[in-house]
Amino acid sequence: MIGRSAAFLDVLNVIKKIAGCGAPVLIEGETGTGKELAARAIHYGGSRRDGPFIPVNCGAIPDALVENELFGHRRGAYTDAHHDHPGLIRHAQGGTLFLDEVDALTPKAQVTLLRFLQDSQYRPLGGKEAHAADVRVIAASNVTLNLRIETGAFRQDLLYRLKIMYLQLPPLRERHGDAVLLAEHCLRACSDRGGSAKRLSRETLEWLEQYSWPGNIRELENLLYREYLLADGPVIHISPPSGIAAERRNQTDRRRADPALLNFNQAKTRAIAEFEQRYLVQVLAVAGGNVTRAASLVGKERRAFGKLLKKHGIDKSQYSG
Repeated sequence: MIGRSAAFLDVLNVIKKIAGCGAPVLIEGETGTGKELAARAIHYGGSRRDGPFIPVNCGAIPDALVENELFGHRRGAYTDAHHDHPGLIRHAQGGTLFLDEVDALTPKAQVTLLRFLQDSQYRPLGGKEAHAADVRVIAASNVTLNLRIETGAFRQDLLYRLKIMYLQLPPLRERHGDAVLLAEHCLRACSDRGGSAKRLSRETLEWLEQYSWPGNIRELENLLYREYLLADGPVIHISPPSGIAAERRNQTDRRRADPALLNFNQAKTRAIAEFEQRYLVQVLAVAGGNVTRAASLVGKERRAFGKLLKKHGIDKSQYSG
């Protein structure tokens, strides 16, 4: 984990404290802020460092297979169960089970997980005996679970079980000075793979710090890797993507135009446009560039959401990956 900002150093301090205990942990933060990296730091900084670290993408587990994936099954449990199959909890024995995108779990899956967390007991499908699990659970979400509870999408009792220890990762825009530090690290990593040493131009370094990075570290890494491969010379000059350029123009316009000098309708129109653009970018970043998921998160039809993106000139590919 790389950084020197006050916000980043505060996170490191909390991680060290959390690593010293074995209680469940909930990590929240925007997409691309390094939640799995923080989970690994907790695992390898604690007493379970010699045990396995098993990451699970909860959004990728079909509802009908949740129990099978977590608990495993015995031979003959169902038609195609020709052999015993250990579940993820068994694989994580003595170590850590990392549940990424825990907010994506269906109501049925949430009940299954809650039942396991209550007594750390599980029974494989088709099995007759319950097994005790020696597993630390770390969950992560790129949306605030309290908000999901308000809409009925997440169980409050499950949140209580997961949020015994809590870590909030700050977005890159709040880690002053870290964007340049991370960019330099990315360039070194590229050259270590067999490429030539390259550096960023002064103008590029300036907007690296000015940009809000809705995709956070992942967006920064993807941008630097792409531009490193495309650059012909030793100095990388990056023209701000459309989203960055638009944001800088908006910032300049806000500095130049005093709202007090605008009539009510003009001020209202500008405020709505600024809100829409900022809101769309944030939602798209949370959804990882997936327009369908972004539209679902905000309760709009995909077509209507796509029209808003087109209206504000927002390129979804900048927030994917």
